[in-house]
Amino acid sequence: MELFPPMPLAEWRDTKETLHRFAQIVGKVRLAASARRNHWWNVPFHLTGRGITTRPMGLIDGNPVFTIDFDFVDHRLVVTTLDGRATSFPLLGQSVASFFHRTLDALAALGVDAHIAIPGPYDLPDSARPFAEDTEHATYDPAHANRYWQVLSQVALVLEEFAAGYSGKTSPVHHFWHSLDIAHTRFSERPVDLPPQLDPVTREAYSRELISFGFWFGDDIFPEPAFYAYAAPEPEGLTEEPLTPSSALWVARNNSHLAVLRQDDARAEPDPRAAVLAFYESAYRAGAARAGWDTARFACPGGITDPRL
Repeated sequence: MELFPPMPLAEWRDTKETLHRFAQIVGKVRLAASARRNHWWNVPFHLTGRGITTRPMGLIDGNPVFTIDFDFVDHRLVVTTLDGRATSFPLLGQSVASFFHRTLDALAALGVDAHIAIPGPYDLPDSARPFAEDTEHATYDPAHANRYWQVLSQVALVLEEFAAGYSGKTSPVHHFWHSLDIAHTRFSERPVDLPPQLDPVTREAYSRELISFGFWFGDDIFPEPAFYAYAAPEPEGLTEEPLTPSSALWVARNNSHLAVLRQDDARAEPDPRAAVLAFYESAYRAGAARAGWDTARFACPGGITDPRL
């Protein structure tokens, strides 16, 4: 199978917008039914051999232990409980409104009392419209949905390989439903003095100094799929540091900067996987050097910390 198959945003924008809202509905169930973890690590999805999963949840909220999976091979939403019961329905032919109602019905059929505190999109243009009223977003192309999962799966393995080189505090490789990107984050563990007026979601996410790495599928501001990295807080002079390969660049965004390697540029390299790994490493070296991280202390070549090995 081709590595990092092309995902031009213009070709699947309608499916992406619908699927993004599907993911937010399930993600908000996960948010309510899982034990909170530092930096919101309990919230994102993880990859499976057929799609993406919430992982098991429940119990803490009085619900049975249950899991919700997107199956992008058979194109169904599948809800299962720990005692083996399951129910599912097709993703094809659903509007956001019908998906919302069918998800809640599927959970109720298995005895799960789902609670979504704010049943509308997060950080999307139609955030004021409840999911239950969204009949506008109703496009689901199975081929595009399947490719979305394929790309996520490939990038996840490259991020896992990159993650092996750092022995400090790191996040899992996980898929954020609010922004529809996949990411892995390294932390220096130094606390960050954040403004008190900052919202609590952001304060928890960025309470420690970090450098994050990932891939997103494009948006209205940067309408191309791309690999990215950033440091938070951004150290002075970061954009003066070189990036690898030569097609990578620093891009201004939200009063800071992203290191960006467009997917098409990575695909054009003789070895795309090696190019992406080199890109992530160059972004890490740039951020760590400017922020004064002890890179030798955290070095973990090949995932090995034993100096004899």
